[in-house]
Amino acid sequence: MTPSQLDELIATAERTRALVPQIDAAGYALRTALGRGNKILTAGNGGSAADALHLAEELIGRFSKERPSLAALSLCADPTALTCIANDYGYERVFSRQIEGLGRPGDVLVVFTTSGNSPNLVLALKVARERGLLTIAVLGKDGGAARGLADHELIIPSTNTARIQELHTFILHAWLTQIEAE
Repeated sequence: MTPSQLDELIATAERTRALVPQIDAAGYALRTALGRGNKILTAGNGGSAADALHLAEELIGRFSKERPSLAALSLCADPTALTCIANDYGYERVFSRQIEGLGRPGDVLVVFTTSGNSPNLVLALKVARERGLLTIAVLGKDGGAARGLADHELIIPSTNTARIQELHTFILHAWLTQIEAE
């Protein structure tokens, strides 16, 4: 690690401070949905898939304290579903097809994408909204094609993918702290 990497992370975190009300609002929406018995669906590609998996597993398991398991599922987790859907319908439908089968009104879809330009996540947001799911997009750069498609939108003010991902992880940890405080 170089000092400049840490300086850049700190600067990005400082610029992200302006998003705190939006981060809290999205966390409240997650907490409310879970409190009503709805589930959280998560999705992302590559490193963002790791964030999607991370959020879902912390909800199902636990983050920092003992509590009942919470209903969450990462749409990145099942390689048989991913490969079946990609083979039969194309990769752009790997998440939307799962939402068609698993999503119910009142559930929440959380997508993580550093660019906002992944066709499969853009389609997932559109299908989720059509089916009555609340949508949260955790984005970076300028929000890309996903900008404006979610009920809650968090765009990390950076063009550096690593810094964006680091703040995405921070946000999901903030949400988990908020959820477990309930």
